[in-house]
Amino acid sequence: MKRSTILHNILNFLIAMVWLLNGLFCKLLDLVPRHRLIVARILGDEYALTLTRAIGLSEVLMAAWVISGLKPRLCALAQIVVVALMNAIEFFKAPDLLLFGRYNAVWALLFILVVFSNEFLLNKKPGHSR
Repeated sequence: MKRSTILHNILNFLIAMVWLLNGLFCKLLDLVPRHRLIVARILGDEYALTLTRAIGLSEVLMAAWVISGLKPRLCALAQIVVVALMNAIEFFKAPDLLLFGRYNAVWALLFILVVFSNEFLLNKKPGHSR
């Protein structure tokens, strides 16, 4: 197995773990209430817990999609769009609730670059046009 394939598989696993851990522990199980507070700030208090759990479930499903390997380029693009949108909204609506404040955008950009590189640069499978 080529080094790029091994690195791609490792990064795929790590990317899925980011989605799983954030979705399951931070949001579905509400172990990091800051996430619920961010949702409340943006969408209102009344359904913040329910909406946070729905977002968490979506993130768990994103982890499953990453691991499944189905339509990997679409999956990567979906991740990039979701991370960019989530972080842009949080940047303007709830920067005081973010772990690193507005610097969270730097971490989001790094994650986006990892997702992009992993799928579009490292994943060189036959049949994928460049």
